[in-house]
Amino acid sequence: MWLEALDLQLRPGLPVGVAAHARLANVSHGRLVYLVDAPVWHAKLRLAATDVLEVARSIGLEVTELVVKVATGPHAMRAPMAGTSNSRPVPPLSAAAREAFAAALAARDEDPSEQDPS
Repeated sequence: MWLEALDLQLRPGLPVGVAAHARLANVSHGRLVYLVDAPVWHAKLRLAATDVLEVARSIGLEVTELVVKVATGPHAMRAPMAGTSNSRPVPPLSAAAREAFAAALAARDEDPSEQDPS
């Protein structure tokens, strides 16, 4: 669910037309990993790497690299992507939702030995 929420937050920062063909697959070790459904979307997303990384950093992610992979096969993309016939438009997140998400990310990255035991 965390990855889906993050995907929804990053989606508005994707290039026009790409959001319907891309899905956030992972965030790990400073890498933002996207799956796309065709090589043309791979190229378009790679060209926008600087902007996509900037959007990710603006919501608190510590990422330095964008990785884009083309998913092949009819079931390679796990869930329907926005813009397909079975999906609804994604509403923008409120400021409170963005703050809560940033706090959750910060809490996830905290060292457990530093947390308050109460």
